Amino acid sequence: MAGRRALGRRFGRLWGAYAVSAYGTSLGFGAFPLIAVLVLDSGPAQVAALAAAGRAVGAVLALPLGPWVEFRRKRPVMVAMDLIRFAALMSVPAAFAFGWLGFAQLLVVSVVVAAANIAFTAASGAYLKALVPPEDLLVANSRFESTTWTATMVGPPLGGAAIAALGPVTTVVADAVSYLLSALGIRAIGGTEPRPSRTDAPRLRARDLLEGWRHILGRPALRRLFLNAVVVNGLIMASEPLLAVLLLGDLGFAPWQYGLVFAAPCIGGLVGSRLAHRLVERFGQRKVLLTAGTLRACWPVGLAFVQPGVPGIVLVIAVQLGLVTCCGLFNPVLATYRLHHTAPDRVVRTLSAWSISSSATIAALTAAWGLLAAVTGPRTAIAVAGVLLLATPLLLPHREKAPQNELAGAGVPRLSADSDRGGR
Repeated sequence: MAGRRALGRRFGRLWGAYAVSAYGTSLGFGAFPLIAVLVLDSGPAQVAALAAAGRAVGAVLALPLGPWVEFRRKRPVMVAMDLIRFAALMSVPAAFAFGWLGFAQLLVVSVVVAAANIAFTAASGAYLKALVPPEDLLVANSRFESTTWTATMVGPPLGGAAIAALGPVTTVVADAVSYLLSALGIRAIGGTEPRPSRTDAPRLRARDLLEGWRHILGRPALRRLFLNAVVVNGLIMASEPLLAVLLLGDLGFAPWQYGLVFAAPCIGGLVGSRLAHRLVERFGQRKVLLTAGTLRACWPVGLAFVQPGVPGIVLVIAVQLGLVTCCGLFNPVLATYRLHHTAPDRVVRTLSAWSISSSATIAALTAAWGLLAAVTGPRTAIAVAGVLLLATPLLLPHREKAPQNELAGAGVPRLSADSDRGGR
C-alpha cells in the first residue's frame, strides 16, 4: 500500500523526532492558561492576552527569521529551535520551584516559543522537500498529520491527569523534555546537507522579508488557498475559547466531558490523513483540496446548537468528528501542494510568511471574537463564526487551473548519506 511505503531510515528518524515533540506538546496543551489561573490568580483578560500576545508578538519576531533561515543549513536550525524551546519552557518550572514565577515570564516564554515554532516549521518543510522525493511528499506529510491527530487524541487527557496528580507545571516539563529529545533525534539523522547559496545579493535585504508573501500572492491558486487557510484557521481558533466558556460554564459540562468531546473526534484526523494519498491518486490533488476544503467549512456552525447533557455531548462529538476528518484530509494535501509549487530557494520564506499570517490572524480574530462574545454571548459569537465559515469555500481556487508542477524537483539539492557534523 502507498501509505506504508518505506521512506528510508533518515525520514524515520525525522518522523520519530516529530512524534516525540508532538506528544510532548499535546501533554502540555493548555498548561499556560492553567498556570496563569491556578498559580498566578490571573483573570480572564490576562489569560486572553497570554494567548493572543504570544501568537502576535511571536509572529513579529519570526518575520526576519524566514530569510535568515532560507540560506542556512536547515537541520542545525531545527536543532537550535528545539533547544531554544527547551530552555524557554524549562525556565517556568525552575522559576516556580524558587517562587519567582510571574505572569510576565509566562508571556515572554509564550512569545519565544511561538517565534521558534514558526522558524522550526519553515526549516523542517524545506528540509523535508530535500530529504524526500517529490512523489513521496504526500505520504510523508500524511504521516506527520496522522501523528499530530494521534497525539492530540492521547495527550490532553494524560496531561490533565498528570496535572491533577503532580501539579500544574508537570506537563510543561514534559513538553520541554520532548523538544530536547527531538533535537537529539534530528541531530542523529546524519547525512550531508549542502549549504544553500544565494543567486542574487549575498546579504540579507529588506525585500527578502516580503519574498514569501510575493511568492504566495503571485500565484493565483496558491493565493486563494492561502487566504482560505488563514481565514478558516482563524475563525475556528477564535471560537475555541468561547466554546470552552459555553460548555464548561453555561451548559455545565464536567471537565472530563469537555476533554472527551475534543479527544474522541481526533480519530477522524487519523482516518483523513491515512486516506489522503489514496484519494489524491484516484481523484487528483485539486479535486481533493476543493472537496475537503468545502466540507470542513460546513461543520462548525452546528456548535451553536449544542444543548446540555448527553445530546449536547453527541452533537459536539459529531460536529468535531466531521471537522477533524476533513482537516486531516485537507492539511497534508495542502502542505504537499505548497511544497510542490515553491522553488527550493523560497520554501522557508514562503512557509514563514504562511505561518506568520496564520498566527497574526488567529490572534486578531481571537481578540475580536472575545469582544463579540462579551456583547452578544458565546453562543451567538460561535454562530457568527460558523456562518462566516460557510462562505470560505468561495476563496478556494475553483476556476484557476492548478499550475504545472514545474518546481517539484527543479534544483532541489538532494541530501547525501554521508555523516553531517551539523555545521552551518
